[in-house]
Amino acid sequence: MLARLAVPNILAVATMTVVTFADVYFVGHLGTTALASLAVVFPFQTLLGMTSNGAIGGGVASSIARALGADRFADAESAAWHSLLVAGLMSAIYVVLLGMLARPVLSMLGVPENVLDGAVEYSRVLFLGAPIVWFAFMMSATLRGIGEMAIAGNTIVVAGVVHIFLSGALTLGWGPFPKIGLIGPAITYLTTHGFIAAYLLSKFWGADSKFRLRPHRFSWKPVREILSVGGPGLVNSSGLVLTVIVVTGFVSRFGEEALAGYGLGSRLELTLVPLAFGVGAALVTAVGANFGAGQFSRARRIAWAGAGFTFAVTTLAGLLVAIFPELWLDRFTSDPAVSTIGAKYLQIAAPAYGIFAAGQTLYFASQGTGRMVLPVIATYSRLLVVVMIGLLALSLDSDHTILFIGVAVGLAVMGLAQMLNVFASPTWNRDIDV
Repeated sequence: MLARLAVPNILAVATMTVVTFADVYFVGHLGTTALASLAVVFPFQTLLGMTSNGAIGGGVASSIARALGADRFADAESAAWHSLLVAGLMSAIYVVLLGMLARPVLSMLGVPENVLDGAVEYSRVLFLGAPIVWFAFMMSATLRGIGEMAIAGNTIVVAGVVHIFLSGALTLGWGPFPKIGLIGPAITYLTTHGFIAAYLLSKFWGADSKFRLRPHRFSWKPVREILSVGGPGLVNSSGLVLTVIVVTGFVSRFGEEALAGYGLGSRLELTLVPLAFGVGAALVTAVGANFGAGQFSRARRIAWAGAGFTFAVTTLAGLLVAIFPELWLDRFTSDPAVSTIGAKYLQIAAPAYGIFAAGQTLYFASQGTGRMVLPVIATYSRLLVVVMIGLLALSLDSDHTILFIGVAVGLAVMGLAQMLNVFASPTWNRDIDV
């Protein structure tokens, strides 16, 4: 059952990961400054995906799955419609803060002025189009909630293939395409997500569609249902990305090369979250349906099975790039200073990737329970560790090593805390199945 639900999502996430690699590869041809500019914006771009697809999207999928598990079909359709209203409000926040106010927001990171100029240009293009991304992911979340993983996943795969070609064409000026440089990936991202939104919307309006995305009378109840999971998810996603932003701010004090090197390493780290989401999105639906039906012990078995799979895959990947960092870094830069710093980061942090990714998978599984306070606290334990060790590194006037150790410890602490929640919390350990 888990494989049937998860495989389409994993394929979609694998495509999204390749898209991430491709964007870095193309921008890397523009030089170290462009690569550093992309590193500044990337945590915020990741936050856009996490909050829409993972946080609120998880809340939508969880609400719909629990309603269908309890045979409340009308409530499930109402949740799908209200998700679009939530998306409109949330996307407006991105438009204002990271689109219209990009320069004052990004300047708070203290990056060099030439790096800031490129970051602001990229941010304005991407986040002024944030509503496109939000509406695409709301419809994808609705399909996940009703168990139609293949439709949502296959659409993202096709869009990802188009993105890779179009991003390279616009960034580097292939053939008849104009060379528009750094903003090429941002324009491509909005174009492909527009395709996703249009296609998925058509699936709800087809003659054979049993689940309709249609207007419902406004009610706070479905909004509360979505935000009971998605609200803590927003806080959780913010904590994940805020950690990277804080470390980016610390690393920027060591110069442009350090920022680019850390950016390459942290980009690999953040791609693990979508990988965990590939399995975790299936867990939201499966756990939500089983909790809705009162089958608590089965929900726990499903959660641990998904986390075990993610742990095995990401531990292997983490150890591989820790031992051979050039496998990752040489794809994107030939600058020896950038490569040296990126390699140090991967050698220290990558061995903890498996624990981190398994914990993230269990976080998504927790979305299916509708109880998110402890999982969010677990995420912020990582931020606390990183801030404390980062401040220690600055007070000792050391190089990046202590800071990178703090990142690794934070990854492990967060993963173990999520495991402890599933293992011992009352929410997960109900003894009697209905």
